[in-house]
Amino acid sequence: KSSQAGTKKRKSDIENSCCFKMNADIELHIKNQYTWKRLPASIKRALGNSVRNWEKLVVEYSIKHQLRWRGNIVRFIEKDEKAYCQELINYSRSHLMLYPYHLTDVILKGLRISPFAYCLEIIEDMMSKEKSYDSLPNFTAADCLRLLGIGRNQYIDLMNQCRSSRRFFRRRPIRDLLPTKPVFPKALQPWWTVKNGFISEEDVKQSSTKEHKAIDYIIDNNGAMAGLIDLNIVESLYTRGLIYVNVPIADDDKIIVPPLEGFVMNRVQGDYFETLLYKIFVSIDENTDVAELANILQIDLDLVKNAISMFIRLGYAYKKHIDLDKSQIHSSWYSKLIQDSKSNFMLEKVPIDVNNDLNSGTDDSTSSNNEKDSLSTPLVDIESTASTPTSYGKRIAFLFDSTLTAFLMMGNLSQGLKSHAVTMFEVGKLSNESLDCFVNELDKVEQDAAEGEARRYFDHALTLCKTIKFLRYNEELAKQICPDDNSCLGLDLLRCESLNSLDSLTCSRIMNKNYHLIISMAPLSYEIRSVSSCVPPHIGPPIPEVNSIWFKLWLYEKMQAGPPSLLLVKGLRMKHIPSLFLKYDKLIMTPWGHDSTEVATSNVLIALNDALTHSAVLLQAYGYKASGATISIAIPFDENDEIKLPRSQYSNVVNALEKHMELRYTCGYLTMLCLDQENEDKYNSNHIEANLIDLTDNANAETVNESLTWLPLELVFGLPLFDAELNSKICNKIISFNLCDEIHLRQSLAASRKLSLSILQFISVYQDLPVGVEPTPEAPVTAMYPCGNTNVAEVPYPTRCLIFENGKLDFWNPS
Repeated sequence: KSSQAGTKKRKSDIENSCCFKMNADIELHIKNQYTWKRLPASIKRALGNSVRNWEKLVVEYSIKHQLRWRGNIVRFIEKDEKAYCQELINYSRSHLMLYPYHLTDVILKGLRISPFAYCLEIIEDMMSKEKSYDSLPNFTAADCLRLLGIGRNQYIDLMNQCRSSRRFFRRRPIRDLLPTKPVFPKALQPWWTVKNGFISEEDVKQSSTKEHKAIDYIIDNNGAMAGLIDLNIVESLYTRGLIYVNVPIADDDKIIVPPLEGFVMNRVQGDYFETLLYKIFVSIDENTDVAELANILQIDLDLVKNAISMFIRLGYAYKKHIDLDKSQIHSSWYSKLIQDSKSNFMLEKVPIDVNNDLNSGTDDSTSSNNEKDSLSTPLVDIESTASTPTSYGKRIAFLFDSTLTAFLMMGNLSQGLKSHAVTMFEVGKLSNESLDCFVNELDKVEQDAAEGEARRYFDHALTLCKTIKFLRYNEELAKQICPDDNSCLGLDLLRCESLNSLDSLTCSRIMNKNYHLIISMAPLSYEIRSVSSCVPPHIGPPIPEVNSIWFKLWLYEKMQAGPPSLLLVKGLRMKHIPSLFLKYDKLIMTPWGHDSTEVATSNVLIALNDALTHSAVLLQAYGYKASGATISIAIPFDENDEIKLPRSQYSNVVNALEKHMELRYTCGYLTMLCLDQENEDKYNSNHIEANLIDLTDNANAETVNESLTWLPLELVFGLPLFDAELNSKICNKIISFNLCDEIHLRQSLAASRKLSLSILQFISVYQDLPVGVEPTPEAPVTAMYPCGNTNVAEVPYPTRCLIFENGKLDFWNPS
């Protein structure tokens, strides 16, 4: 009873500690194990000069971060280790966190709570409260599937059984529907270690002679390598709960993350360990060892090892090299190693060292020899035929956003593409080693397999395939980036949102270590913060403001041309449609930080007022009676380009652009929008497109289109995936203009700095709040947005309404 009272009191303390919010300074002092006497005066004042408040936050931090009682400051506050561990496990279970495997020795032996029992209680509690399976966080759901064999379909089936049992007089207990013993781990490897759990005398009596000897061996040696023991005995002891497994990770281990199989996509919770797992997912590569990775991330080495151990435990990663000899593997493991090597196309490198050692020994059993031969043969073949662009050294990084992964997952494009799309979204990276298989799957996508809206998915997949081949195999591109190396460069696909989860210093270290060049997909979603990088060079938006509404307005002002536009601040309520849009039937509405949507003018008011309640909104004219026609012009501009548009319609815009921007050193596209003149609303988009087609065949077609008005709609930097023809043009321009050689990249960086300064100056003029640091000759834009600056603010929010009309940008008064 006293223990329960103490637990309730500590729980109350954790809940009440919210009066004094945890901050980075307090966390730092807890990590460094500062006692109250050693705390600086500023921290004491922040805590109200109360020792009790400090102790509450220490306990809260320790429990939320699943810290071990021994060796941490919490032991001076919570004197009872068992009570502390009980509270920690209760908190973790109630918040659906992963089982604290790094504390298994304490929790299993002290509290007799195994990972299996822990997950069982989570599922039982969810079923009793009739919670949806989606409420289970991703990694916790994956662990429950691994231990209990309960995935989404099994959970739904169990819930149906549970509900149906209520029809009878006596309700069937939920526990009776759940498994009674854990599923044997498929990912188990011979180099994992096994340790004894809580073993009673009764357990020993029920064990066979071989099991008894194995238990004694494990206890006497304080654990043992799993491969030393008969696999059948390991399975028997594990499923009975007498032993548990650890995944040892060494400082010099290198880890490979293959395309994810069986990943459960539910939801992200945001606890400390889940956040760490995702950070390591996007940061890890097979050429960086664990110690170096911890140094790059500036995270405690033990935490990184715990995370990598979890990945391997779940089957999401494996070691690149394993050093074992014939005396370290029991013959019962051979068939499992063969099965594992054949089931995963990325496992070829793991058992190579093992096979060589195995084959160097002798065995009396002919069947064992045959097993060893079959184990080695396919692996050597795979290893010898693995020929891809440079596997080591720096690579090219291609940045994409979640829109691309959504297209790949929703399109039902090919049978094996989904696991790669899940990897791109969840891991945040698809490494060069996985791209051969990915490209093979993309090649299976049929050219004319879909129509309508679904066509976008297929177009993106096909263009992505061509882009990957261009970046990986184009020898001219490789020579531009690395003149001294004739081999093609490797390529990694990186998700911007995953990189944004890292602080900018860490992101900068990772990019600088691994990549020669960064190229962004175009366009990137407004919902993300684009990556800024000076080293390595970046072909894409130089700063996040370029990938925002501010850049559109800057473009219109400099060009003195653009569609009628109105930027409305958050919280404004419109009683009627602004007069400048009344003559248009189609508008573009862009909520701040979100992508654009096309709306009918007659219906815009309700949607506009709804959006204004949570964000600023940019409203733009888009066409009479039908959506305006658009044409994308590849950058850099070239007079010899074939453009289905009279030169007189865009030459002024191009000339004005080149005065304000050095587009010669970057790539992207300019989108032109056709808006009919006010007295020519008889034209629709189909009529315009027909005229455009006639331009190639009719020498007098230019006179037909004199009444049409073509205006710049947007300027986007990077490689587009939505249009195969445009993508091909830009790829050709990268080669022909030598955009990726050292000289042009330096000039591109200088041009990006000028553009960034101009945009920041523009924003400071049209909003009331200060924008970053005032630029000076001594402190240029790199002082405000340097690579690795951890204090970069979000894109400045608009504070005043702006209107662009008749080639002029000005403030707008809603009244």
